[in-house]
Amino acid sequence: MAQVSINSDLGEWGLSTDSGERARLLQSPSVDIAPKSEGEAPPGGLGRGTTSTLGAIFIVVNACLGAGLLNFPAAFSTAGGVAAGITLQMAMLVFIISGLVILAYCSQASNERTYQEVVWAVCGKLTGVLCEVAIATYTFGTCIAFLIIIGDQQDKIIAVMAKEPEGAGGSPWYTDRKFTISLTAFLFILPLSIPREIGFQKYASFLSVVGTWYVTAIVIIKYIWPDKEMTPADILNRPASWIAVFNAMPTICFGFQCHVSSVPVFNSMRRPEVKTWGGVVTAAMVIALAVYMGTGICGFLTFGAAVDPDVLLSYPSEDMAVAVARAFFILSVLTSYPILHFCGRAVVEGLWLRYQGMPVEEDVGRERRRRVLQTLVWFLLTLLLALFIPDIGKVISVIGGLAACFIFVFPGLCLIQAKLSEMEEVKPASWWAMVSYGVLLVTLGAFIFGQTTANAIFVDLLA
Repeated sequence: MAQVSINSDLGEWGLSTDSGERARLLQSPSVDIAPKSEGEAPPGGLGRGTTSTLGAIFIVVNACLGAGLLNFPAAFSTAGGVAAGITLQMAMLVFIISGLVILAYCSQASNERTYQEVVWAVCGKLTGVLCEVAIATYTFGTCIAFLIIIGDQQDKIIAVMAKEPEGAGGSPWYTDRKFTISLTAFLFILPLSIPREIGFQKYASFLSVVGTWYVTAIVIIKYIWPDKEMTPADILNRPASWIAVFNAMPTICFGFQCHVSSVPVFNSMRRPEVKTWGGVVTAAMVIALAVYMGTGICGFLTFGAAVDPDVLLSYPSEDMAVAVARAFFILSVLTSYPILHFCGRAVVEGLWLRYQGMPVEEDVGRERRRRVLQTLVWFLLTLLLALFIPDIGKVISVIGGLAACFIFVFPGLCLIQAKLSEMEEVKPASWWAMVSYGVLLVTLGAFIFGQTTANAIFVDLLA
């Protein structure tokens, strides 16, 4: 590896480098990273962790699979059918895996252990701040999506318990969607979001894994042995236009986005080497691809173009097997929301302390009051938006555009900056190839983000 001189001056703006230490962000469940301190790291890299190769594969798969699974059948419909959906996923998977490897390379070169710290060290202050703002916005949008999922699944479960058609007039006030989402959020999500630490990550991880695999199994089984009342609408064989194919990209980005939590996973490995990590993320992405494809293909073929953005909503309320899947997803979302909120809150806290130039240890006295205020504002805003934006497809489209930044834009910028920092007078062909690939990643991510933003502004708001 060529000698690299990475920009690691986090003290620009005259800010304290300690003020961001509170935010060890978006670490996956079961990831244990020893604190970084000067003189402790072995020569040539970071301190060794305790996670095995198989354990790292499981953690990356777990970080990848989640609520985005419910939207994949609709993504196949948007892309124009099974062939277009498979081709799009396979093409994007190459860039997704390469982004994970680039992040590991830059983490090793910069001696940083979290996503935003790597971006800060490699790309400098402006890109680092943009990255942290993007993480906060992404987690905020994902929390909104979680609340919408809760409302969607509760509507179906309540319809069965009340034994009346969904949306029927004259329903009791306590079955109203806005009331049930609010009640669930105040009783369960808010109390779990206020604490300073989150010690239940491993339980949320287990529920998410079980719920995801169960939903996939149900979707596949229901396609092989469909109920008599379920008849598919038109099955598309080709995309209506290239724009339709591109419109499916945000969903795929949202589903495969595990890049923010991948850096702590890499540094938690017993042998944090880029070559080993390449095998880990390749295996993990192949497993995730199988789950997403199984759900996407079978869900799309079951309902055709009429598939709902949340595939579980396409099934009858009375189906008990699907009802269990809904219950699993509600439980996993109830525990996942506080984790995502914790990550977003930590970013906001880190930005605030950097702005103040105040070390963490000098600000402990006011931390609790500020944490409670941040939690209440975050919680109330996400709840209000979830109540008035009932279509999860629109939310996933927007945050999928941000996910494209984490998958393509920031890794691409890190690769370009790392290569530009190499101390070589004569640049070999591989150097130019890497810089060109970084430019391609940034361009692709910017295109997806720009298209998603344009759709949100000019299509959804003007409709």
